[in-house]
Amino acid sequence: MTEQQGGWLKRLSGGLARTSRQMTSQVAQAVTARPLDQVQIDALEEMLIEADLGPKAAARIAAAFAEQRFGKSSTEVQIKEALARAVADELVPREGRFDPLSGPRPFVVLFIGVNGSGKTTTVGKIASRLTASGARVLIAACDTFRAAAVEQLAVWADRSGADFISRPPGADAAGLAFEALEKAKAEHYDVLLIDTAGRLQNKQGLMDELTKMIRVVRKLDPDAPHEVLLVLDATVGRNALAQENIFGNAVGVTGIVMTKLDGTARGGVLVPVAQASDSPIKLIGVGEGIDDLQPFDARAFSRSLVGLEDTVDG
Repeated sequence: MTEQQGGWLKRLSGGLARTSRQMTSQVAQAVTARPLDQVQIDALEEMLIEADLGPKAAARIAAAFAEQRFGKSSTEVQIKEALARAVADELVPREGRFDPLSGPRPFVVLFIGVNGSGKTTTVGKIASRLTASGARVLIAACDTFRAAAVEQLAVWADRSGADFISRPPGADAAGLAFEALEKAKAEHYDVLLIDTAGRLQNKQGLMDELTKMIRVVRKLDPDAPHEVLLVLDATVGRNALAQENIFGNAVGVTGIVMTKLDGTARGGVLVPVAQASDSPIKLIGVGEGIDDLQPFDARAFSRSLVGLEDTVDG
């Protein structure tokens, strides 16, 4: 395990501590029967629901957990290990891979999501990672509604060493996306990252503009955007499910980024979001630092969710 991986896992465990305390605080004390009785299983299912794992996933996890055999000598770690395995079984099929440098050039990534989801910060973190690996990156600030968003993205571009393109407030976002892709193709950039306005999911006009942006860039590259990442804020709990549903129906989302897992006692919301979406979870974030955005690992997440430290081979 590298120092960087170890640091990330500690931040993940720390970020999910509020969730794990809520979800497992009573489990270890309750689970002493052989086999478990229905009262204990019902209590566990209720705790899983309170952690926002959702009723369906909670029922499946509790049922899987009920098949375990624990005695009075069972340790808290053994109990948490069993719970982590049950959660991981729900999430492993929903893992996705984000690797823009393995695709065509320029690789176009469109970022969508509501205001405050962490979208702009996510763009900046990804840009920093890519430029650190030697890639030429262009960031397009297509949130033309908020000057503050453009300014924030410009700071990230400068910090990461990425190039930056923007237009005055109120400019046509689709036109800017088209211009950015023209520039990226002409000047041989490796990756184009397109930030968009914080789409309020009940504002059809904004959703229409987003689909227009996709139509426009496809005039230059019929396969673009190569990734459409939906950024969701874990702190909104099950409202994230509604956001995923709206965006998923309107746009061809290819992956989900779950941010702010360090700011909520409902980190379990990732489970129903993953299962409800046609798109995999690709990245998760637990802080503001560049290294606080990492590929989604179902096993590591599940162990951290129940309050277990994890290890990484290597």
